[in-house]
Parts: sequence; C-alpha cells; structure tokens
Amino acid sequence: MDNLSHLIIAYITAHPDVAIFVIGATAFGESFAFLSLLFPGTTILIAAGALVKAHALDPVSAAAAGSAGAVLGDAISFWIGRRFGGAVPNLWPFRRHPDALEKGIAFFRRYGWASVFIGRFFGPLRAIVPLAAGMMEMPTVPFYVANCLSAIVWAPALLLSGFLLSSAASSGWDIEDKLFVIALAAAAVIAAVYWARRLFQVR
Repeated sequence: MDNLSHLIIAYITAHPDVAIFVIGATAFGESFAFLSLLFPGTTILIAAGALVKAHALDPVSAAAAGSAGAVLGDAISFWIGRRFGGAVPNLWPFRRHPDALEKGIAFFRRYGWASVFIGRFFGPLRAIVPLAAGMMEMPTVPFYVANCLSAIVWAPALLLSGFLLSSAASSGWDIEDKLFVIALAAAAVIAAVYWARRLFQVR
C-alpha cells in the first residue's frame, strides 16, 4: 500500500495537469465500500496538501475534487446497500470480513443519519456506514445532506493538514514555529475526537 501511495503521489507531482482528477479518484476510492480497505486515500490527500503548499496544485480545485469524489463514493455505496440489501454480506470483501459490516450496521442503528456524517472521520467506518445506511433503507434526502456536509469538511481538512505539515517541515520555519504547528494540529485532533465521543458516545 505504501508503494501505491508513493506511485500516485509521484504521478500527481509529475503531472499537475491531471492531478485534480487523480485527487477526485483517490477520494472516491477512500469512500467506496469495495475499495476503501485497499486504497491509501488519506495518505494521498494529505500529501496533496503539501503540493498545494508548493504551489503545484490549486487549493480550491483540489478541495472541490476531493469533496466530489468522496460524495460519489458514499453515494454509490449507499445505492448498493439499497439495491442488494441482505445480499451484501455475501459480496467480497464482506464475506471474508463480516465483522466490518456488522460494526457499520450497529453504528448506523445507534446513531441514524448522524453516523453518516461522523463516520466519514473514522477510517474503519468511513465507507461502511453509507453501505449500512442503504441496507437499512435510510431516506435519501437526509443521507445526501450528511454525505455532502461531511465531504466538504473532510477533504479540505486533509489537504490543510498536509499544507501545515509541509509548512512546519520547511526550512523557513524555526523550531518554535514547527512545534507550535504540530502542537496545534495535535490539539485539534484530540479536541475533534473528544467532541465526537461526547456527542455520539462512541465506545
């Protein structure tokens, strides 16, 4: 998986004219239930943030492409869940990893539409919850509201994290600046996880 990440990042760097399409495809793969277990999308999107810092990518286009790919991946997963329902556990990869689907279904049953939003930010749940939502016949409009809102936060957040990490690593920053950015990023992650646990009581 690390080799795949390096290849895709190298391709984006060498071909900035098609980078937006690659970022969209990356976000799609990270969000689509049948690819997410194999796709290093998070790593690639963070690396793309470093390319934004290097002025190799337009930040607005990159964020839009990442958000659109994420929305599409969840939407297709949702459609598959509605279309195939009880047959999904017999499909690859869930017939080999039934626990992943069971956890997604349990999470959705407990938190309903909110699980679609918050699940985007938890790797093991990101692509499973939309599939579970379709299987549980969640109404379409609330699903798409949660899907779109989470995507337009998730993709830019990953790009921003890559931008900040790249900035912290640049030679123009002194050690105090680097430590401040790293501490700020760590605090943001801890606060987000704490907020999610309190609001949704994730155990």
